[in-house]
Amino acid sequence: MSIRCRHSFLGGKNMNILVLGGSYFYGRVFTMLAAKEHELTLFNRGTYPMEEFGVKQITGDRHDGQAWERLKAQNDQYDAVVDFCGYEPGDIKEAFSHLPESVKQYIFISTVDVYMRRALENHDHDAYESYKDVVLKDETTPYETREIAGEAGSYIKGKVLLEQELKECCKERGIAYTILRPAILYGPYNYAPRESVWVQIMVQNHVLPVITDAPGRFQFVYVKDAAEAVMKCLFNPETYGQAYNLCGDEIVDYRIFADALEKAAASVEKNEAQRQQGAQALQYIELTAEQAREQGIPLPFPVFEQETELCDNTKSKKELGMIYISLKEGMEKTYKAFRGVFL
Repeated sequence: MSIRCRHSFLGGKNMNILVLGGSYFYGRVFTMLAAKEHELTLFNRGTYPMEEFGVKQITGDRHDGQAWERLKAQNDQYDAVVDFCGYEPGDIKEAFSHLPESVKQYIFISTVDVYMRRALENHDHDAYESYKDVVLKDETTPYETREIAGEAGSYIKGKVLLEQELKECCKERGIAYTILRPAILYGPYNYAPRESVWVQIMVQNHVLPVITDAPGRFQFVYVKDAAEAVMKCLFNPETYGQAYNLCGDEIVDYRIFADALEKAAASVEKNEAQRQQGAQALQYIELTAEQAREQGIPLPFPVFEQETELCDNTKSKKELGMIYISLKEGMEKTYKAFRGVFL
């Protein structure tokens, strides 16, 4: 009998879930949603207390055996594991060595970056004149197995190896797995220096950088959408043994990104007591990518066309019923969340 059928009895509310991570950004938003329906135990370093959401929080590092013993001392039986903080090979094997037999599903948060990158096939940038016609990558696209230098390369390699590790461990234990591969996450609580830095510049300096020479394209996924995708996979037999790309419908570049932020600011500021008396109007400043870097403005998204790597979200919409928030609405929510932080 297949794993897909074996655990079809799972369903309903008030299941016990072990969350590895769960207090930073994506994991935090998931915790806020899932705690309304299920019993959650968070196992993380305890940087951000989460007990206010009605969850247990056990402080510890997943590489610390004594921390796992503290978790075991709770004598809790978990129905599922949601892993937000697996990055290095061995992370999942370590977790499996401490999990109770009660676990029936393991959901691993991976990334769309695990797919083979077209941009590595030829390092001659002039060879990418037709790159705009690149086919969207779906969940059947092969893994990236080549060595990529730097921190990004280590991150990609780690996620690829962990996906393979997950499949092996789940097969050995007869546990169902589900893999979620989000694109660029954005939204409230984002600690990465991405959209929040741009909002800070807008709020404090009253300027909006517009990058004039950045044709690179990319895809976002709003953090709440990504969290809801986890909820849709929990105890859902149709998702067992499956992987899903999570990305919005819109393909974005730096100008589209800036326009979305400008519209978000206009909408939010209009509703904030008609703006404070004497508040400065937002000014556009056109900059090249090099000028932006010289001024300390982060460019965390693909700048050049040959860096463009795009994915297909059809499977997540068809099988999970995902309806992705528009960039306009998502950026408005994001701007409003960060605006108060930087005032």
